[in-house]
Amino acid sequence: MASYSLSFKPSVEKDLQSIPRSIVARILGRIDRLPTDPFPPQCAKLQGAERLYRLRVGEYRIVYEVDSAASLVVIHYVRHIDESCIAGFAELVQR
Repeated sequence: MASYSLSFKPSVEKDLQSIPRSIVARILGRIDRLPTDPFPPQCAKLQGAERLYRLRVGEYRIVYEVDSAASLVVIHYVRHIDESCIAGFAELVQR
């Protein structure tokens, strides 16, 4: 499988600042593996969205988009599971 490029939305930095450092390290480790494996067995496709996926890391979710034509993975946000269920999802799906 070809390697994908990795991009972050500007809000991801703010998301990570509110998460404990030990967990941020785990999250970033998981994100670092997405360019070589954008569809790991643990990911789930988000319903209602053509290219959005979520990946759980502990009590947090990484929501990302995979553009296979451009070989690009875009990290949209990283949030606590309770927050990720409602915040931001509707906006992403409507695009």
